[in-house]
Formats: sequence, C-alpha cells, structure tokens
Amino acid sequence: MSQRTYFQLWADAQVELRHLLDEELPAEPRRPEKDRVVFFQRLATFYVRYIRTLRQLEEAYDLMVHPQKRRLVRRILDSVMGRVLELKNEMVETESLEYHYMDDVLHDMKLTPAELEIPIPRYFSEHSKEVQQRKAMVADLLKMVEMNESPEPLTVKRMSPEKAVRLVQLAERARQGRLRAKLSMECRNMNRMYRTKDSGAADMELAATCIQKVWRSFLTRRRTKAERQEEMIFLGMIMDPNHQQPSPAELTAQANEACTRVKQEEHEEAYQKSIEVVTNQLRDMEGHDMSKTMKEQIRQWFIECRNATGVFPDYPDEDDGGSALIFAEKNPQQLIEELAEKEVAANNKPKGKEEKKEKGKKDKAMVDKEEEAAGLTMMPSAFLSDLEEGHKTFVDFWQTRDESENFIQRHEVELIKEEKRKVVEAEIQKQVDEQMRQELAEWKLSVDKDKGGKTKANAKVSELNTMCTDYMKPLELFANSMDFTQQKKKASKSGKKKKKEKDLTADRTLESLCQELVEQGLLKQADRVRLHDYLGDYSYLGTTMRQNDIEPMPSLSDVRQVLSLYAVLPLGSQPVHEKAPLVKAMLLVGPSGVGKKMLVHAVCQETGSTMFDLSPLNTAGKYPGKSGLAMMLHLVFKVARLLQPSVIWVEDAEKMFYKKVPKEEKELDPKRLKKDLLKSLKLIKGEDRVLLIGTTKDPLSADIKSLCKMYSKIILIPRPDYGSRYILWKHLIQKQGGEVTQALDLSSLAKITDGYTPGHMVQAIQSVLTKRRILMQTSRPLTAAEFVPQLAKIDPVFQEEEEALKNWYTKTPLGKKRIKAATGKEEEEAGKGKTAKTKRKKKKK
Repeated sequence: MSQRTYFQLWADAQVELRHLLDEELPAEPRRPEKDRVVFFQRLATFYVRYIRTLRQLEEAYDLMVHPQKRRLVRRILDSVMGRVLELKNEMVETESLEYHYMDDVLHDMKLTPAELEIPIPRYFSEHSKEVQQRKAMVADLLKMVEMNESPEPLTVKRMSPEKAVRLVQLAERARQGRLRAKLSMECRNMNRMYRTKDSGAADMELAATCIQKVWRSFLTRRRTKAERQEEMIFLGMIMDPNHQQPSPAELTAQANEACTRVKQEEHEEAYQKSIEVVTNQLRDMEGHDMSKTMKEQIRQWFIECRNATGVFPDYPDEDDGGSALIFAEKNPQQLIEELAEKEVAANNKPKGKEEKKEKGKKDKAMVDKEEEAAGLTMMPSAFLSDLEEGHKTFVDFWQTRDESENFIQRHEVELIKEEKRKVVEAEIQKQVDEQMRQELAEWKLSVDKDKGGKTKANAKVSELNTMCTDYMKPLELFANSMDFTQQKKKASKSGKKKKKEKDLTADRTLESLCQELVEQGLLKQADRVRLHDYLGDYSYLGTTMRQNDIEPMPSLSDVRQVLSLYAVLPLGSQPVHEKAPLVKAMLLVGPSGVGKKMLVHAVCQETGSTMFDLSPLNTAGKYPGKSGLAMMLHLVFKVARLLQPSVIWVEDAEKMFYKKVPKEEKELDPKRLKKDLLKSLKLIKGEDRVLLIGTTKDPLSADIKSLCKMYSKIILIPRPDYGSRYILWKHLIQKQGGEVTQALDLSSLAKITDGYTPGHMVQAIQSVLTKRRILMQTSRPLTAAEFVPQLAKIDPVFQEEEEALKNWYTKTPLGKKRIKAATGKEEEEAGKGKTAKTKRKKKKK
C-alpha cells in the first residue's frame, strides 16, 4: 500500500479516537451506574472499540516512512494500549473474573471474534543498538557455555557370561528366522510361476461388462471427488493445493514491504543527522539573543521584587526549575491585587461557633453527595490526557498539512526547529542561572551592605513575608535570610531519605555477571515459539451460558488474550509499563500438558525478554547459605533490570510454598527462596520492566495465603474445549508431516478426546506418525482409529481433578470476591458500611 493509504488509516483511527474521547470525557460527568450489568456492557463496548483502534494504529505505524509521523503515532499507540489495560482492570474489578465473554457485544457491533484478538505491535521485537548488543552478548555466552560443556564419557557396562550368551542366542535365532522367511517367500514365488489354471469356457461378454462397470465407477468417483474439492476451495474451506506457492502479486507485495522497511531506516538516519545540524544552528544563531533576553528579564525581576519588598530575593534552586519559575509566575502588580483580596477574605472569615456551624453544614453536604453518588463509576485514567494531546497535535500539524511536494516523506525541518528550540533554551537557561546567581550575590553585597538598622529591616521583611505567602512558596523569594532557606532544604532532604538497595557487585561488569548466571544455569535462552502458536478457538456461547446461570469454562483463545494483556503489552512498551496498572507477578495454574511452559517462552519471544530460571529444582545446591542466597537474587534482579525487559520464571511454584515438604525433596530445600524472593519483588518499580511468572500443576499442596501474597494475578488454564481440540488435531498432525484427508474424521477425534490436553495429543501423534507411516500415506491415508490405541495408554484430565482446581481457585482473593458478588453480599456490606458512616457522623454532630 502507498504512504497515503497508511496516513488515511491513521486519520480514520483518529476520528474513532475523537468519538471515544468525547464519550469518555463528556462536558457533564456521568451519573453513577447502579446496574452492574449495564456498567460492564459500557466497559466492554469501550474495550472492543479501543482494540479496533489499536489494530489500525499498529498497521499504520508498522509501514509508515515519515519519521516525525511515526513518533506521534507511537505515542498515541502506547496511550491506546495503556487505556486498553485500564479498561481490562476495571472489567476485572466489576466482574471479579479474569476472563470475560463479549460475544453479545461483538454481535451488536457486527464484528467477528478475530477483531477481539489483541494485536501485538511489531516494534516490540525491534530494539535499539545497545539492547541488541546486550542480547547478542548473552547469546554468545550461552553458545560458549554449551561448547565448553564436555560430553559425558562413554562407559562400557559389565555383563555376566549368562547374559552375554543369551544375547548372542537371541541375535542368532533372529537371523535364522529372517533366512527361513526369505526362503519360504522364494518358494511361494516359484510355485506361482509354474501354477497352471483351467481356463474353461469363459464368457467374453460378461468379462467385458465387469471391466466396464469397474472402470465407469472409478471415473465417477474421481469426477465427484474433484467437484467436491472445487466446491470446498470456492467456499474457502480448504486451500487450493495447486496454488500453495505464493502468487506473483504476493511476491510483489513482499518485495514492496521489504523496500519500505529499508526506506524507514534511511529516513530515520537522515532525521537523526538533521537533528544534530539544526540544534547546532540554533545554538550558534539564536543562542546569544536567548541569553541576552533572559538576563534582561531576570534583572528586571530583581528590581521589581526589591521595590516591592525592600530586599533582593533569593534565586530559585536548580532542583525547583531555576529561572523557569520566574518566567512562569505573576508580576508584582498581580501579586499586590491577590494580597488585597486575601486580606478582605481574612477579615470576613467566621470565627468560633459560626465556623463550626459552617463546617458542619459542609460535612452534611458531603455525606449527601456521597449517598447520591452510590454506584459504579469509571476510574480516572492516566492515558486520556495523552490521547487528547496526541489528537490535538494531529489536528494542528498533520490533518490539513499539504504534502504534495513531500512525496518521498522526508522529515520537516521547521518542526525540528520548534522542538529543539525548547531544548536549546533549557541548556542556555542553566548557563544563565549560574551567571545570574553570581550577579545577584554581587548586587546584594554592593547595595545591602551599607543598610543599617537590622531590626527594622528584619521587621519589615517579616511583615511583607506574611503578606506574600503564596508568592513565596513556589519561588522561595522572600525569605528572611539565606540561613532560613538552607535550613528548609536540609529539613526536606532529611525527610526524603529512603533505604537504597546495596549493590553487592558494584565492581563487576555486566558481561561477567551474565557469564556467571549462564554457567550456573540461571540465565537461559527462550524457545522460538510465538503467542499465535498457542492455538485455541473462541468461546462462542459464554454470554448465553451466563444468562442461564451456567459459568462457562474459558477457551485457550481467552488464555492467549489474557497473557497478551498482562505480560506482552506492559513488557513491550516502557510508557505503558510505567502508567498502566502494575503487575509484578502472575501465576499460571493448570494440569500437565496445557502449555504453561510454552506460554512463558512465547512471552519472552514476543517482547524480546531475557529469561531467568529460579525454579526450586534449578536453584537447588547453588549459592548455599544466607549470603549466597542474597547474592543469587541480587545477581538475577540486577541483570534483569539491566537487560530489561526480563522474565523470571519459577517452574513448579507450589514447591516454594509447600504446606509440608515431602521426604524425598527435603534435601533440595525448595522453600529457601520464599521470603527473600518476595522482598526482591517488592523493590520492582514501574520503570523496571521485570515480570515474575510462576507455573504450577499442583497448587493444592501449597499454602494459598503465601502463594497469593507472592502472585497478584492467578490465571487458571483449563483443558481445551471441542473447538480448540479440533483446531489442535488438524494443526499438530500437519506439523508432524501428516495429511488431513476425508478418511481422517477430525470431528470424531476431537469429540472422543474430551479431557486430553495439547501435550497428550502431541504424544499420540508422535507415536503414530513415524517415518514409515508418513511414507505410506499415499496408499493408506490416516484414519482416526489409528490414534485411539495410543490415546488409551495416556490418562486424561479427569473431572475430579478439574473440579479440585476450580474449588481451589474460589479460595483465592479474586475467587472469594466473585462469590460475594454472585451472592449479593458485596452490595449489602457496602450499604451497611455507608449507613454506619453516616450514623457516626450524625452522632459526632
């Protein structure tokens, strides 16, 4: 597509964003919604619309060439992703569920389930040069360690003479059996050659009729099969085997896409060079005038403040913004007017009983307002202001801009000047502040040193200070002396002291730390799997089952969507991770074979994250003692921050929280990380793109309170439903080299494998589809009956096991909240709490 098409796609997304912002930020605030179902429908509608906008913006950003447009689209794209996460968080708080069913919303909006899939931006896997160098360093270390690991020496097992004789006998008998079979086959062939047949009186006409019948039936079957295949291809049910190779149009589109990406890199390099050139030009041509103007304004401010107060002011500190505060504040005339108004207000201020009465009236009004506002309202957003700003920039600069002369989509130099002029002003402002501080000190020495009567001057200054409190707070201009401001600074600094984490490896390089972690097996390479490889169908009857008071089980598609929201989007974007609801740790719970490990590796691949393994079995025997444990966690979390985004994986997370450690695992000490890992997790902040992911198949053996304290998000992964099993069988058989024909009844196979996980299906397929069986498919196609014996050898996930996991999930914080909401206790408790508060306030009055 052309660049005009991508710009139009961006413009369409901005139109939809404008509608969304108008609905979310109306002129008059919405009334609280008392009906929880109606409120959730509003949230779900916003959620689906934002996902559609996210998909449009991602497609426009991916192949847009203009560097300045790309930056603006990137900011808007990050804000839309953050808003999607905020809406997801609100839906979880409203329904007390991690999985939501919005098939009724899709039906009303006439959308397909594919529209609900979370698009993962391509730039998540594109990193800066520094990050790429770090990733390459880790990959080289992993290869080096693999090469240095010497293979185990071959050992010859000793064998008794009896076993050796028995082994030789078996081999010899097998050889003789093969020879006898070969000899009997040759004898049969010789007998066939010399066998004679009584021809008798053959009816030639009957024989010809029989041959015609067989031949015509064969031709009819072949014609019918070809017509059926043509119809299925026409309907889009199967792919055309003659056109599996990419068409010329597809090859041309791929070449154009590659050419566009090359242009993106070229335009980005030209843009960066232009930034340096323009910045230097602004410094040389406008820097002197900027400095001169700032100095004149600051000197004028010195004189005005001295005329108003009688003394020169203190210069604002660099931490407070320096002279930027001076230019942002009001002039002395405005200050005097505000002071006069405040004096009038102070004189009219009620005192004593009158003041208490007015306060009581205000409290009563607040209580009435709270009672009226009883209901559900949307939480304040950290991204709507960014979306407003991005839309305003689009309308002001790009919507009506004439780009007829910029066909190749080069950068706009004037826009660079406007952006970098502010940067140059900030640089010059720091230099001017240093010079003007010295000049102010010289003025004070030359003008104020001959002043007599310190007591009168101090009285005058204190009187003026009480009148100018609002002007003094932001600027600290009218203090009695420099000692006062210095004491204030010391007090503020002492009050903000916080404990910092000790750096136990301050003298070591990142490469040495990574090498140690790789050698210890704590830093690993993630498998090459993507999130779209985690196959599963959409749950089409979720809302219908809810209406009939049946709680539906989530599908594998829902699991993939939740992982995209909680793990992929925050790890892939720094602004989203800083502002969106923070998820530090999540736990994947499900039976063996549902794909928990695959999901962890897929998250690492989608976001380019570094993977660390802190599983109890992997850390057993490494870094012994308390000091060694502290060093191990320090190394892991320090390298994880430096190589962010990072994923810390804990396999068999229940072992860390055992109620009672089994005898065979006491030597491994699986609970050694329990306390220290939680402390290290608390030190993760919004700017640290580090996520702890635990996986467990037996959460019942763990202490649920400590487990939920570690993992804020618990995702229950069920066994696949019928739709997901059908897709899995088809894809896994084709991936293993099998051919899906009409002889293979996938529907029956998906029906009889209820309770089997994707891991069980892979085992059955690998055991059936051997090399020999793959070669025999042309003469003997695959059938569903061939997989039944292999499935019979595998124990499925029984209903009792699934019910036990469901019952365990109801004991988690979110599960308890869901039960309360379902029984209506939550609303009753909220109502009782509000009435109790009003009664207490009335008693106080």
